[in-house]
Amino acid sequence: MTAPSTYGLSTQARNLQWLLTDLVEEVPGVNSVAVVSSDGLLLLSSDPGGAAAGANPARTKGPRGASADLATIVSGLGSLTTGAAELMEGGAVKQTMVAMEHGSVFVMAISDGSLLGVHATPDCDMSVVAYHMALFVGRAGHVLTPEVRSELRQSMEKTP
Repeated sequence: MTAPSTYGLSTQARNLQWLLTDLVEEVPGVNSVAVVSSDGLLLLSSDPGGAAAGANPARTKGPRGASADLATIVSGLGSLTTGAAELMEGGAVKQTMVAMEHGSVFVMAISDGSLLGVHATPDCDMSVVAYHMALFVGRAGHVLTPEVRSELRQSMEKTP
């Protein structure tokens, strides 16, 4: 995977991008990752402009190969599960997992209302993926301030 340009980003934004890149490259079975704001906007992506040049082809296969599509799915699942939790008086949704014949989608809440979404292969070790997602959430939760979210959103809008 080729990391997106971090030129001009704050230290916090660069650190979040590094954490995301590390999640994709170090966890077996992870195809793509997206961080979505509470209002459904893509903040961080493992694949901001489509398949990254020089990337491992197995890693770029995702919902139509784009993390923007994953972000849409994550946002929709987040809304659906939040509504279900309200109807069932179940409290806040912490994580959601959808197992499919040809892969899995994991969604985990970040403390500010943002969501971390991962698309993984069907043979991934789900506990390893969930563990590394929890590490990301723990490290990212306190950093995703309104200022950093705005900076990341603007950065994603500039990505071709």
